[in-house]
Amino acid sequence: MPEQALIQAINGELAIALPEKLDFEELRALLITEINKLILQDFQKLVSTLYRIDVNERKLKYLLQEKVGEDAAGIIADLIIERQLQKIETRKQFSKRDDGISEEEKW
Repeated sequence: MPEQALIQAINGELAIALPEKLDFEELRALLITEINKLILQDFQKLVSTLYRIDVNERKLKYLLQEKVGEDAAGIIADLIIERQLQKIETRKQFSKRDDGISEEEKW
């Protein structure tokens, strides 16, 4: 089961309400459905969301060109999940680093 932090991050970034308890494939499938809705109904919102999440634009363009015929929403979903996992890991690393600092020394 994906970390709840991943599901919460995706819910927050996309302003959606995925269930808190999903396995990875369920999460990916629901995310693909949401991305397909955005592609069809509000492409500009999708673009701004990808920018806000900080999905690598070059990587996205490359993958879309390399995987012609594959579901674009699946490619986008994978990149969103990858980026959110990177952010979660970075936060964990910084919170561990802060553990040894006294409250007086933190800003």
